[in-house]
Amino acid sequence: MPFAPHLVGNPLLPALHGGVIGSLLETAAIAQVMLDLGPAARPKPVDITIDYLRSGRAETSYAKARIAKQGRRVVNVHAEMWQEDEVKPIAALRGHFLISAPA
Repeated sequence: MPFAPHLVGNPLLPALHGGVIGSLLETAAIAQVMLDLGPAARPKPVDITIDYLRSGRAETSYAKARIAKQGRRVVNVHAEMWQEDEVKPIAALRGHFLISAPA
């Protein structure tokens, strides 16, 4: 996600808005589920927890996700967001998504 001034929540730092961080992580998680299971899975969030680990600076951000566990109807997904160094995440997501039953 490239940085843009309208993404700042605290102009004194400047730091990314928490909603922007959460949205990127949720989008990464949903995209990973659809990539792994196909677009017919249509994941719907059931429960999402986001750990904000440090401030997001005014620079490009990256996110990746992986399916931690897959059941017949629910998948458990972990996602992380970082900026300059992937081993120093700024936020992490743990979420459960309801998936459509196979046709």
